[in-house]
Amino acid sequence: MRTSDFDYELPQELIAQAPAQPRDSSRLMVLHRDTGEIEHRRFRDIADYLRPGDVVVLNDTRVIPARLRGRKETGGKVEVLLLHRERAPGGEANWRAMVRPGKRLEVGTRLTLGQDGHTVSALVAERREDGSRLLTIADESCLAEAGEVPLPPYIHTPLSDPEHYQTVYAREPGSAAAPTAGLHFTPELLQGLREKGVGILYVTLHIGLDTFRPVREADPAHHTIHREWAVLSPGAAAVLNRAKAGGGRVIATG
Repeated sequence: MRTSDFDYELPQELIAQAPAQPRDSSRLMVLHRDTGEIEHRRFRDIADYLRPGDVVVLNDTRVIPARLRGRKETGGKVEVLLLHRERAPGGEANWRAMVRPGKRLEVGTRLTLGQDGHTVSALVAERREDGSRLLTIADESCLAEAGEVPLPPYIHTPLSDPEHYQTVYAREPGSAAAPTAGLHFTPELLQGLREKGVGILYVTLHIGLDTFRPVREADPAHHTIHREWAVLSPGAAAVLNRAKAGGGRVIATG
């Protein structure tokens, strides 16, 4: 298997720049593996393919305003994408981050990051082997106001409402990107699935570095997958085991 086996042509004009309204009106392609038949439906029709006793698993992570723009002490522009918080001694906060311009942000560089009067001061404390940096931030109280919700590189239209890049069930802050497969669900669709007898189960996985790092190795088996923070509670595991024991299907979203 080669990474090139997965190449395909995706015309730029077919990449949606804004979410469908309502969300569940987006297109859905259904492939019947037993016959090879393909159906073209709307996402709201997903209920037609689920049965009572099935369990749909959703990621309730919430995207944080992880993109910060600012300047170095020398005046040069910088851009930072916070990936995850790391423990630090004392009251300071250490954040692993991707930075631009990467080659010019050496250890010891001081940054002022933020917008609209909300800024934070950061120090480049460490350079990691993968090119990311460890930033020490003395005061995190303004991070939410200083940053903005990061968008994928294929989205070029600014968000009119940052909530458009959150799932309707997002509640645990920590991701640098949205679990996009879940963006098509609406409260009404979820309620309809529950009324049909389909279980809705939430787990948490904070999306990080690999969402933004392309696979550059010719053999995908050689690609290094970075770790991400996740929680599957004993209660959630028990629900999944009961569903499978009872003949239900487990449908992971994403």
